[in-house]
Amino acid sequence: MNVRSVAFPFWGRVLLLAGIFGLVVGGGLLTWRYIERPTVLKLAVGSIDGEAGKTASIIASHFASKKSPIRLDFETFGNAVDAGKAFSSGKVDLAVVRADVGDLSEARAVAVMAKAVVMLIAPPGSKITSVEGLRGRTVGVVGGEVNRKLVDALTKQYDLTGAKVTFRNLEVSDTRRAVEAKEVGALLVVIPLTEKYLSLVRGLFKTGAPVLIPIDAAGAIADANGAYESFDIPKGSLRGAPPVPDDDVTTLRVSYYLVANKKLHSGLIARLTEMVIAARRDLIAGQPQLAGIAAADTDPDAFIPIHPGAAAYYNGTEQSFMDKYGDDIYLAPMILGGLASVLAAAWKFLGIRPPDHREATLNALYALPRRIRAAPDDAELCAIEQEVDDLLSAQLAKTMRNDEDALEMATLVSSAQRLDNLIHHRRSALGRAPFSAAPRSSIELET
Repeated sequence: MNVRSVAFPFWGRVLLLAGIFGLVVGGGLLTWRYIERPTVLKLAVGSIDGEAGKTASIIASHFASKKSPIRLDFETFGNAVDAGKAFSSGKVDLAVVRADVGDLSEARAVAVMAKAVVMLIAPPGSKITSVEGLRGRTVGVVGGEVNRKLVDALTKQYDLTGAKVTFRNLEVSDTRRAVEAKEVGALLVVIPLTEKYLSLVRGLFKTGAPVLIPIDAAGAIADANGAYESFDIPKGSLRGAPPVPDDDVTTLRVSYYLVANKKLHSGLIARLTEMVIAARRDLIAGQPQLAGIAAADTDPDAFIPIHPGAAAYYNGTEQSFMDKYGDDIYLAPMILGGLASVLAAAWKFLGIRPPDHREATLNALYALPRRIRAAPDDAELCAIEQEVDDLLSAQLAKTMRNDEDALEMATLVSSAQRLDNLIHHRRSALGRAPFSAAPRSSIELET
């Protein structure tokens, strides 16, 4: 260290340590910013009317306004089929999908976003009152490819192929014209039971109330395909006078889920689930379309298995404080100890030490022999004797106080005797009589 101190001046060591400290602090800040930055999850949504994109935008904006640790970067598709394909191909982390659409093998449910009801609708005045009454007719399927699996389930359950029932895909914009032109004898639509969508259904017909065709085998279809559940459309859902329908109508219902890739960390999804449910609570008063958001099914046999993180949130089994931060608490003393060692090494490197008064006294005593040998006269020797007396008095006082800076008595006595001898010999060398037969320092020490 002494060699390094000579080769590398103090100011240089200060600058070096300051530079290293700056680099460490800068690196720490960058690391902290990287760790604390919001996690951005890619979300795919799709619907033929664009409502899914609007809902995603509302939730994403809410996350951003709250400065949430998770942000959504969503991409809108024309329908749920394309959104499902983006998810199954791994292009996105999350998706809003319909339970009966696409490859959901990698999907794990986070929350239910909405529930849509299957409606088989015949024009006002139609005599069709059952699925069997569709024999030989054409059914317009609003949404087309999105409802392909639903059409397959109905066809299989009712043998609609043998009944020569034809299904024709229709765009939403072309539906009313097809009904008015009598190109279709009935419509198949899948919509949430909200006023907005019920108004659209009523608007497909110029006059009169449409006829709702019950799907009496809904329970059997639901048992065969877990994506569906049996549901009764409440009396009067389409309004009118008298109410339409005039009684509850049995049909099918299918859910739209917010799903996450099963590989995403449970803690991340638990936080996302909490944020989605909180967004519903905060925004539902002004955004009624969020009313359909609900907890996903936590049953192990659910059609879309729930993500472990979402299940932990719903079941209240999220990690405790110690589970999350126990390792950090354990490592903190080790890190602080290492930091203390680094600081101590830096302090030593700088060569900064607290003043050692014992060393200063010893240095003063060791310097006196040279002065004694070079003393030109007795007056100088007397002055040196006075300095020795002062040093010894100060050290004796410290010894009486048990001061930690006090020198050992053996060291003091040895030094005083040596100095007395040197002074005596120097006086002899100067050819003069001793100033005193017994130097004061020796007398004081002996007493």
